[in-house]
Amino acid sequence: MKIVLFDAHRYDRDSFTAANRDRAHVLAFLEARLTAATAPLCAGHEVVCAFVNDHLDAEVLTGVQRAGIRLVALRSAGFNHVDLAAAARLGLPVVRVPEYSPFAVAEHAVALVLTLVRKIHRAHARVREGNFSLDGLVGFDLHGKTVGLIGTGKIGRVAATIFAGFGCTVLAYDKFPTPNPALSYVSLEELYARADLISLHVPLTPATHHLIDAAAIERMKPGVILINTGRGALIDTRAMIGALKRGRLGGAALDVYEEEEGIFFEDLSGQVLQDDVLARLLTFPNVIITSHQAFLTREALAAIAETTLASVTAFERGAPLAHQVHV
Repeated sequence: MKIVLFDAHRYDRDSFTAANRDRAHVLAFLEARLTAATAPLCAGHEVVCAFVNDHLDAEVLTGVQRAGIRLVALRSAGFNHVDLAAAARLGLPVVRVPEYSPFAVAEHAVALVLTLVRKIHRAHARVREGNFSLDGLVGFDLHGKTVGLIGTGKIGRVAATIFAGFGCTVLAYDKFPTPNPALSYVSLEELYARADLISLHVPLTPATHHLIDAAAIERMKPGVILINTGRGALIDTRAMIGALKRGRLGGAALDVYEEEEGIFFEDLSGQVLQDDVLARLLTFPNVIITSHQAFLTREALAAIAETTLASVTAFERGAPLAHQVHV
């Protein structure tokens, strides 16, 4: 089938080309994001492959259908950026990649924590400038700390195992608990009250939007560190900034940001950052931000490409779509 990939980068080209070697699909890679304005670029293709920052609302979906698209393939686990009701009305099946590498995301979350609490980012910058002083670089051991995990799907469970390996006490909250020897399930209130670090591993839904707001932060242990490798809008960023300014939060380790569209995945180094909220976040010495790269490992990219193309092949053959997303 003819597949057009939007918001495609070199690593997408490499992984999808490799996964397609034993298949006969025709791949087209576009750097542009999928919008109502770029939807006509789908002409001549049967499948559109979108990423997390492509907003597939009713207008965009109508546009891709008019261009001849028959299947929407998401190369992501999340699907909050898709109007599923509109897709159903238009007769467009939507498939996703429900999992690629829970290890990639969980390991990145822990890497962010270690970088932040041991001040590795600040030490690295100092050494490159010839400053080998240790003043201001005192960190703390993870061993003996209490980590709270909100969400215990596959990523959360891998994170639990890693934190437990550091000698942490791991508390967990999930509406649908999964028994695990590394986890101790508690109420959300108890998790807030006891955790030294809180890591978010839940999908973005109307119920989890701004799950961490000003009221939630006030119920947390003073000095707690927030870790978010899920979706940016799980945290009310302005509330987080207020808590950081007051010292209520001990720090934040973030791979996502609620207004990341148009910023993350782009090289803006020669421009003035127009997002004042993100600019303020970047001024805090106890905040570390990466640009939505937790998924970015060779293993995860290979799995994303393989799963996506397998879904396209199943669609082509009229077989059941194992990873279809329904309203």
